[in-house]
Amino acid sequence: MESGQKSRKFISLRLKWAFVTSLGSLIIFFIVTLALFTAFTQNLFRQEQGNLRAGMGAISRQLSKNDAPLTRGSIEKLLDPGNDKSIMKGEDYRRSAVKELSDGHLIVHIYNPQGKRLLTTGKLDVSQPLVNERLVKVYDGSKHRILFGHMPIYSQKTRQVIGYLQVENDLMSYTKSYTQLKLVCILALALVVIASGLLGYCLSYFLLRPISDIHDTVKVISKDPTKEIRVPTLYSNDELSELINVFNEMLDRTQRYIEQQSQFVSDVSHELRTPVAIIQGHLEMLERWGKDDPKVLDDSINASLAETKRMKNLVQEMLELSRAEQVEINFRNQRTVINDVVYQVFNNFKMLYTDFNFTLDDDLDESIEANIYRDHLEQVLVILCDNAVKYSTDRKRVHLTLSRGLNTVEIGVQDFGEGIAPEDIKRVFDRFYRVDKARSRKKGGNGLGLSIAQRLIEGYHGRISLESSVGAGSLFKIELPIAHDDEPEDKKSKEK
Repeated sequence: MESGQKSRKFISLRLKWAFVTSLGSLIIFFIVTLALFTAFTQNLFRQEQGNLRAGMGAISRQLSKNDAPLTRGSIEKLLDPGNDKSIMKGEDYRRSAVKELSDGHLIVHIYNPQGKRLLTTGKLDVSQPLVNERLVKVYDGSKHRILFGHMPIYSQKTRQVIGYLQVENDLMSYTKSYTQLKLVCILALALVVIASGLLGYCLSYFLLRPISDIHDTVKVISKDPTKEIRVPTLYSNDELSELINVFNEMLDRTQRYIEQQSQFVSDVSHELRTPVAIIQGHLEMLERWGKDDPKVLDDSINASLAETKRMKNLVQEMLELSRAEQVEINFRNQRTVINDVVYQVFNNFKMLYTDFNFTLDDDLDESIEANIYRDHLEQVLVILCDNAVKYSTDRKRVHLTLSRGLNTVEIGVQDFGEGIAPEDIKRVFDRFYRVDKARSRKKGGNGLGLSIAQRLIEGYHGRISLESSVGAGSLFKIELPIAHDDEPEDKKSKEK
């Protein structure tokens, strides 16, 4: 497998981009050029055909004025009546006398009805029998195509055949234009391929440079995930800029997770080290001499049981935290009436802590459902209310609020106790974090309650935030998306 991967040849994305750009430009330009070339050459060829037909028509009209079969003399008079000099020398016809034949591409042969050639302006390459039918055909010559026309000449008066006309166009001008145009098209295609390839490569250099930066960053991060290197930010407001922002955010989250995981392992080790050391100390003391002293034995057993209970609670909270990170998978279809849960927790705490003044402001006019498991919402509210009770000092008052946002339902839990310093607000949701570790331990906290609450709320696409001031208390606010019932009525009736 490794040898197969090593044998693969690396091909730069820039070269691929340049190749694809050149190929695409070649195909598109070839199709366009072929269409233009075909249209132009066909139009040029039709012009040559039109010129040949026009020349044949002009000569035929002039010769058809004769009543008798054509002779050399009659042809001379009809084609150049104003010239007193003979234009006929031997068999060759001097073309300067006839304007219709001034086109040097045409070769004209005129025959009498018996097939005797009376006039010629050159040698015909095509041999065509004399027939009483007008035709224009294309023949393949030795080097290029030849355009040939044949027609009988009728007398205007007697409507009898008085001769035959054959005209040949060697298409030299057409062939020359055709060859030149084809050469221009080939050169243009080559130029387009080269230019598009160079342009594609240059564009890929600038457009794919962020991908190279991402590649370099990934290589560094793969060697050392704790590196704080990031991809340089783009300000182009396009897909690559968005990709870089998302990639940098992912690296930030990954690094935070690594730091939190490292801190989590460190905190767990620290949290478990203390009770384990206490239990071990008591057992060693009992083994050496304490088991013979009933008072020492009783104190050691009670201390060991207390530490064991604390370890049990810690493990339980760690399991709850692990489950809280998977609520979106296991409880995605759960719904809960928020009003009912808030009132239940409010009444329970009001009954449990009679020395506290619990108040509830409900601004909702109707019951509202959210996509959250009932027990999880109750667990979050219990954590927040329990913290409010623990950290209330002189003013033993806890205030709950229930209101509605634009598309959310909002729950607030406010105490009037110690409060939290600004530098600690961002870290209170971290695992095992305590604002005052000594006082928190005395109150029985492991520093996992708020972390569990945050994971649960965020697992249901909600948000939990904190506003606090030292000495004035804290306000925890929960925002959960309101569940919208989009099912049709007939489906709901069937389910009922």
